[in-house]
Amino acid sequence: MKGASRYLPSIPVLLAYAALFGFGLLNPGKWQLVAQLAFYCALGQAFNLFMGMTGYVDFGYVAFLGVGTYGMAISISGLADKGLGLGVIGIGLILSVVFAVLLSLAVGAVALRLRGAYFAIATIGVNEGFRYLIEGARIWNGSEGIIFSSQLRELVGREAAMSLSTFWADVMVFGVAVIATVLTIVYMRGKIGYALAALRMDEDAAKVMGINVTRYKIIAFITSAALAGLLGATAWAVKLTYVYPADVFGIHYTVEAIIIVLLGGAGTLLGPIVGGLIYGVSKYYLAVYLPGFQLLVFAPVIIAVIVLFPEGTVGMIKRKLLGTALEKYIL
Repeated sequence: MKGASRYLPSIPVLLAYAALFGFGLLNPGKWQLVAQLAFYCALGQAFNLFMGMTGYVDFGYVAFLGVGTYGMAISISGLADKGLGLGVIGIGLILSVVFAVLLSLAVGAVALRLRGAYFAIATIGVNEGFRYLIEGARIWNGSEGIIFSSQLRELVGREAAMSLSTFWADVMVFGVAVIATVLTIVYMRGKIGYALAALRMDEDAAKVMGINVTRYKIIAFITSAALAGLLGATAWAVKLTYVYPADVFGIHYTVEAIIIVLLGGAGTLLGPIVGGLIYGVSKYYLAVYLPGFQLLVFAPVIIAVIVLFPEGTVGMIKRKLLGTALEKYIL
């Protein structure tokens, strides 16, 4: 597949985001549901860029979202009175990426030397360890967190701050999702994607073939972490206007990311979007109609889907479309 046709699978993904965004605009009463779905889809895409393409499961992934949240919080709380206007938001986005990348380099320097279950075990304590470091050493106000709603109002005004938190933060989440889509398709259709596919199938064989597997694992790890940092800065910091360690380092977000990727199909482009929509819609309506029992019902449903479709829903769809004109649009 050559030229622009290599990127045709990005069309269904972008159309799905456009449809979701349009539905939210036309149905303001459902906007919070749309925002939640956008977050889950973007989270799945960011996580899939590493887990799906390498086969490595990072249980400490939420730490990257957490430090991204702090990057934006520090920017707004510290620079709101410097006369920079909305430039403070831009600085916050840059800081969120820098913090996430630095943490990924520190974690990756140790954990990426390990494989499989050993890698997963090594990353389990990352988010909890980093959380307790912040609280114990009172970094960034420790367990008291950072509340910057007043600084945000001072920065852009009361009405603009309200709009930024209730609407534009969600628009930025859609932006992160689009960036994740572009990066994923570029990686998958390029040298990086082929190298990661080789190491996912057989890392030792990939090494014998001359592939620098460590290099490509680091590239995927850092890229995935940077996207998580942006997601934390937009979906949490700008939207909530506060940050507490106990909230932003909750491991359940990593578990949700794993579920989303497995539901949709690990290593696919469309999978995280399908998985995010399935998970988000199910979680929302089960909480509405079966409050208190949603996890009891949802858990066996997830297990059933993963057992019936081990390659994910998109993997199953792709298999059904083999030999058809639509095959080139599914990845």
